[in-house]
Amino acid sequence: MSPQVVAAIIAGALTVIGTLAAQIYGRRATSRDTRATLDRTLAEQREQLDKTLEAQSDQLKQTLAEQRTRTLNERFATAAEQIGQERPAVRLAGVYAMAGLADDWEEKRQTCVDVLCAYLRMPYEPPGQDAPVRERLAFGADREARHTVIRVITAHLKDGAAVSWQGLNFDFTGVVFDGGGFDGAKFSGGTVSFRFAKFSGGTVRFIRAEFSGGIVDFDGAEFSGGEVYFGYAKFSGSQVSFGSAEFSGGMVRFDEAEFSRGTVRFDYARFSGGTVYFDARFSGGTVSFLAAEFSGSQVTFGSAEFSGGMVRFDEARFYGGEVGFIRSKFSGGTVRFDYARFSGGTVRFSAAAEFSGGEVDFNGVANWSVPPTFPWTGTPPPGVKLPEKEDQSRAQRSAD
Repeated sequence: MSPQVVAAIIAGALTVIGTLAAQIYGRRATSRDTRATLDRTLAEQREQLDKTLEAQSDQLKQTLAEQRTRTLNERFATAAEQIGQERPAVRLAGVYAMAGLADDWEEKRQTCVDVLCAYLRMPYEPPGQDAPVRERLAFGADREARHTVIRVITAHLKDGAAVSWQGLNFDFTGVVFDGGGFDGAKFSGGTVSFRFAKFSGGTVRFIRAEFSGGIVDFDGAEFSGGEVYFGYAKFSGSQVSFGSAEFSGGMVRFDEAEFSRGTVRFDYARFSGGTVYFDARFSGGTVSFLAAEFSGSQVTFGSAEFSGGMVRFDEARFYGGEVGFIRSKFSGGTVRFDYARFSGGTVRFSAAAEFSGGEVDFNGVANWSVPPTFPWTGTPPPGVKLPEKEDQSRAQRSAD
């Protein structure tokens, strides 16, 4: 074969190869462009789908929230109506329904609790012995519903409650308490009002209750019958006030209660009857009996321990009844009687009282005409400051 023919064959082959290569590369370029276009299209579709799904999700959430609010409002109306029913079973069902709603509806939990407290504030007076049977039965049913409200509230104020109501406000203003208990309840925030509450019968317990924050107000409360126990209660940070409270009957006990921080006030309280036991531990904070009147009650600080903080009887008036510091232990802190008036009754420090530290100061009393009875003669124990002779005479002349 001639060289010319060979050259022609080679040239033709190269032409074919070049054509095929161009076609191949052209297809690949077209494929890349198509793929890029497809990717952009899919990305746009995904973005649009995400926006659609997000809008649908927001709409669904809004619809569910509206349905939830509507359902909760319907439950609230039903529970409130049940609480107002005359039939005892329906009324109790309403109490539990309102408490359950409070657990489920955090945004309106305080409102639900307010309704339960408002039920306790409704007029409440036991019928006379000659009242018809129907009336006495109705009162018994109402009493059970009221005590149920107290139990429900207490259960939610204890540590370990499935849903805690600690920190909420509780308005028991003017409520008549003839039983029930707040045992173990923790009043750790908010405002709790027992203003002008009446403790007139039965047994009301605050055993191991803790007052560690917020404000607890017993101002103007009346303790006229029954028994009220604050045994082992802890007052460690709250502002607790029994200002102008009246202790005129029954028994109130603070056995083993602990006053370690905060302020507890019995300012202007009147102890005119019944028995009040302060067999407690005073280790911090301030307990004040400013201008309190002791005219007929038996008030005892037997076995009380004063180891820190300050207890003040400034301007207190002792003119009846009996106040006893029996087996009390004064090992720290300060007990003051500035401007106190000892003009009657009995204030007695028994031989079992121990003075090993701290200060018990009677200097500056305004009336010393009927001074306390002390177990010593001559020089008082260290830390006990009695009025000087001149001050005693001045105080007696002031009383006259």
